[in-house]
Amino acid sequence: MNWFEKLNEYFPVEEMKSREHMEALLKEKSDLYYKDEGEYHVLMYAEFDSFLFIDYVYVSTKARGQGLGHKLIEKMKAKQKPIILEVEPVDYEDTDSEKRLRFYQREGFKHAQSIGYSRRSLATNEMNTMEILYWSPEDDTEEEIYEKMKQMYTEIHTYKDEEFYGKSYQPVDEVLTIDEDRDSEDILDELDKSKNS
Repeated sequence: MNWFEKLNEYFPVEEMKSREHMEALLKEKSDLYYKDEGEYHVLMYAEFDSFLFIDYVYVSTKARGQGLGHKLIEKMKAKQKPIILEVEPVDYEDTDSEKRLRFYQREGFKHAQSIGYSRRSLATNEMNTMEILYWSPEDDTEEEIYEKMKQMYTEIHTYKDEEFYGKSYQPVDEVLTIDEDRDSEDILDELDKSKNS
């Protein structure tokens, strides 16, 4: 299986970019969008001047529990820039979503509770709501993370979207919102509550 097939098998259709989209990013934005691939992992990420965005991280079931995910995150942290990523809200029916969140919690990521992120999938036409996690060596505020997410969305997620999908994603201001009073539980705290109950 090649890198795209591995990602495509692991991630839900509404979260996947097309192969053409990713290949174009790797080729046409090669100073920004990268693939780190090994026998048991695929990591797709964007490195901006002031932050990193992890687009996809896949670790083969054969290598789970061997610290490979931790090594990949450490490699990113060594760049000493905030790291941002999107996660699905925890679904207790899907143990993988809980395991993923626990992994990022162990790695010191925080939940950006004030940032709302919801976009229509061009694959399914359904609204897809995600939560934003971030790690920051300098304690960035959620406002700063929000501005970085907007830049990433515009330069990576919607890059040539009409060309690849036949239609465009919504504009950034419809997809990303910031509200300090947003009624959102800290999904990482919620994990601990569910464990203790």
